[in-house]
Amino acid sequence: MDLSQHQQQYNNQTIKHVSTEGVRGMDEDEFDVPSSPTDDISSVIKPEHRMAVKEGKYRRENRRLRNTLSFRIGTLITNSFKRPWMILVLPFLLVVLGWRYVNERLGWRSLPYPDYPLDGSGNEGAFRDCIVLFPTNGVGFGHFTRMYALAKRLKLQSPNTEIVFFTTMPTLQILYNEGFSTYHLAGRKKHREMTASEWNAMLEENLSMVLNQHKPKMFIFDGAFPYRGMLNAIRSRNRIKKVWVRRGMFRKGSNIPVDSIEHFTSIVRPGDGVDVDEHLKVEIPVQSYTVGPMLLMDHDEVLTREMARGRLNLPDGSKIVYVQLGAGRINDIDSEIRLTVDALLKHENVHVVIGESMLGERIFFQHPRIQLLRDYPNSMYFRAFDASIQAGGYNSFHEMRTFGLPTLFYPNMNTGMDDQLARCNIAQTEGWGLVLKERTEANIARSVEALLSLEVSHERPKLTNGADELATLLLEKIR
Repeated sequence: MDLSQHQQQYNNQTIKHVSTEGVRGMDEDEFDVPSSPTDDISSVIKPEHRMAVKEGKYRRENRRLRNTLSFRIGTLITNSFKRPWMILVLPFLLVVLGWRYVNERLGWRSLPYPDYPLDGSGNEGAFRDCIVLFPTNGVGFGHFTRMYALAKRLKLQSPNTEIVFFTTMPTLQILYNEGFSTYHLAGRKKHREMTASEWNAMLEENLSMVLNQHKPKMFIFDGAFPYRGMLNAIRSRNRIKKVWVRRGMFRKGSNIPVDSIEHFTSIVRPGDGVDVDEHLKVEIPVQSYTVGPMLLMDHDEVLTREMARGRLNLPDGSKIVYVQLGAGRINDIDSEIRLTVDALLKHENVHVVIGESMLGERIFFQHPRIQLLRDYPNSMYFRAFDASIQAGGYNSFHEMRTFGLPTLFYPNMNTGMDDQLARCNIAQTEGWGLVLKERTEANIARSVEALLSLEVSHERPKLTNGADELATLLLEKIR
């Protein structure tokens, strides 16, 4: 069969592929497909590579099977028949097994059959100058923004390094436009009737394929909770530098899988305006680092006031207030955002820009002095605004602090791990912000009045961007 016949045979197959838009269930046997009729089939399809991929796949399937409760119950019963004395204590052994299994599922106990290399060497083969980033998607853009900021700095400091994203975030066009190779796996809740075990198995397979294909020298995870499928995929890759970027300290009794930290070679903590108490820290067995707050935009990347106002078509002579609260509906007259907007519109010279999250539902509300902004990152427009009203989240606070925008904060008083009130009080102490804990109609109206008359000194200290610090740290120390 000549080369053209080979190519025609491949063209007639239905090939599931991985593109820059996401991982779409690619089978591991379909890695080596010639990209053009001029490709040498013998050089593209490597039998040893196929065998290694298949071996890894079967090994992972075998390990997952051995960790299932049904397999372990069957093994226990089989062993009882081999050793009759065990039949007497079989009910007790089943209870113990059930208790262990529950603790494993909760992350309080290690799995009995981990994924180690068959030869025990941990030799994953040759590495490439590549770094794989895995930001999870929380309620907002926090994890994604930090990794996006880091990727831009890595690209600037080391242009030849390949940056690859593997993420559950749906906003792939942002990374695609930057030229980053990007793989997407939808979160478990996007799949109908999928169990956590099934989703983690899918995560493990897809991430393993990405790591096998790109052969990175470093893997960076940004998330509060490490997925079991991710841990399984990186466990046996002993020569890869594995970094966990995690905001906040580990607290005693925190719900972190017992064997999570040991999978990583380093843990990096992005700093905050306020630190947790020393006694809340937990000793960890790996090297840890702290960098400054990580921001996506630097001062020289933000649009000028004229360009930003022109792009948003904002009226000349008006006082522009940017509002992004992330909670409540503007059409609900009793919601915090509606009370806030109503208080602002009582001032005739005020024009309101409402930040609309790209992850949430679209806002439908019309008013001649209200404009909706659904873009990313909104921080590029900050010089167009005269003041802002924000929730007390990490990203919002540090962006407002860095760019010196007078801000009224609504801290969430019910967060378990994030002391938003303490963070927002820094803005009040430094003289560029106000804090409102109890949001009633009267309190909001008074606080809006105070915000519009707040004068802030433009002589503010320049803060170091933690994304630059981390990029340098990764390229010079951790690598």
